[in-house]
Amino acid sequence: MRVIIKDNSVDCSTWVAGYIAYSIKKAKPTAKKPFVLGLPTGSTPLGVYKELIKLYQNKKISFEHVVTFNMDEYIGLSPDDKNSYHYFMHENFFNYINISPKNIHILNGLTKDYAKECEDYENAIKAYGGIDLMLGGIGSDGHIAFNEPFSSFTSRTRIKTLAPSTIKDNSRFFDNDITKVPSQALTIGIGTIMDAKEVIIMATGENKAEAIRSTIEEPINHKCPASILQMHRYGIIICDEEAVKKLSSPTIQYFKDIENRI
Repeated sequence: MRVIIKDNSVDCSTWVAGYIAYSIKKAKPTAKKPFVLGLPTGSTPLGVYKELIKLYQNKKISFEHVVTFNMDEYIGLSPDDKNSYHYFMHENFFNYINISPKNIHILNGLTKDYAKECEDYENAIKAYGGIDLMLGGIGSDGHIAFNEPFSSFTSRTRIKTLAPSTIKDNSRFFDNDITKVPSQALTIGIGTIMDAKEVIIMATGENKAEAIRSTIEEPINHKCPASILQMHRYGIIICDEEAVKKLSSPTIQYFKDIENRI
């Protein structure tokens, strides 16, 4: 597991956007063999999307042969609902790049058949040969996507009931009213995430410090789903200084020393 510590969230976003652009260009994707990118929502990746849009506008990267799969979607919200992840992704990213609508995949929160929707999503990922690079954030309780604490490490795309802490954290997008936050969502599983060829997890802000400490310094534990990243062959956790405040000084120094040698 590679841990990168940057001064602030802006530096984290710039690095991640640059890495995604580098990975796409290195893959030399085509219509027959596109680059498959897993994407999150929330406040953490917003800076990444802004940087990727700039790179596209400056003709540094093309998304013509990029296929995306979003991590999750709330149950009960229509795609045009301002709090849906369909709406979020188009308003903050897809509307500003040259990605084909047919290459965008987001779970349908209005489906009448949750099991089929989730199975079809997994099959679609497999049909493209798997996800090349999965980008994600981490919840204050260590959840990744909507895989709450005690989720199975082998879980696949499915319906999940959200933990009270997640509902509280996400209420900032719903006028700070927890009663407006959907209690369930469709989410890719931890097993789905771990199947990706590369995984990048971003963490910025002091409110993520305990989750990062548990993820990096504690043994792998279902209580902190993100800790499974310790087992990923090409897992990267990128944090700002605020998010590593609860790591021990030797741990911080170790990872900084390693990065200074690269």
